[in-house]
Amino acid sequence: MADHPEGPEPRATGGGDGRGDGGPGPQDRLAPVLRPVRAGNGFEEALEQILQVLRLGLVPAGGRLPAERELAERLGVSRVTLRDVLKVLAEQGLVESRRGRYGGTFVRHRAPGRLLGRGAASQELRRRVAEVDLEDVLRFREVLETGAAELCASRPLARDEARRLRTALAATGDAPLEDYRRQDTLFHLTLTELAGSPSLAAQYAAVRATVNDLLDCIPLLVRNLEHAQHQHAAAVEAILDADAEGARAVLREHCAGTAALLRGFLT
Repeated sequence: MADHPEGPEPRATGGGDGRGDGGPGPQDRLAPVLRPVRAGNGFEEALEQILQVLRLGLVPAGGRLPAERELAERLGVSRVTLRDVLKVLAEQGLVESRRGRYGGTFVRHRAPGRLLGRGAASQELRRRVAEVDLEDVLRFREVLETGAAELCASRPLARDEARRLRTALAATGDAPLEDYRRQDTLFHLTLTELAGSPSLAAQYAAVRATVNDLLDCIPLLVRNLEHAQHQHAAAVEAILDADAEGARAVLREHCAGTAALLRGFLT
């Protein structure tokens, strides 16, 4: 996304940003939400924060987000990462880019109660989210996955077990977009099965079904999938190297990235 010259602020009309009328500028209203993200999940957490800005109405419909340079600095991400985030928001019909002297990234009008733009069934989304305690699901998933990764790395895998893990990893990397989530699920199920605890594997299968229901309510983001694939590979490498703490840390970061996206879109 191209940088936009600052220029004078366009006149506020109705839902303007408040500059020039004695009200606080958007940088003051955004301060409670925008903060530097953690290095491991920059894209996901930046997206979560900007979605929260939009959901709270801190920049109203028709208002302009801070300039790319300022927004990237406040989030602690590169402008390349920020542009990927803004591209996703534009694809969902939440923001639009305008060029020229008074250009920038502007919040689009959307129907009341609709979190996503095109491609989201808001009624189904609300139904699914209402049925689960999102934070409980995310915490339980993290506990199970990090524990499974640690257990896998704490014992030597048999040759066929290591092969299963590598095969599951390769399948996620080769999967077409429409089949990615299924292959991703199979990878994580394989990892938990190899932990050697049938009870853990059964509990994970149950919570993963709930997670998949939630994931079905948000868009597939190529940047996020690429990031997840790097984390998958790092987890497999740590497990095969018998690095239990490293495997646990990678899965904790991986779960945090998914959690950031789900919170951003669904809460």
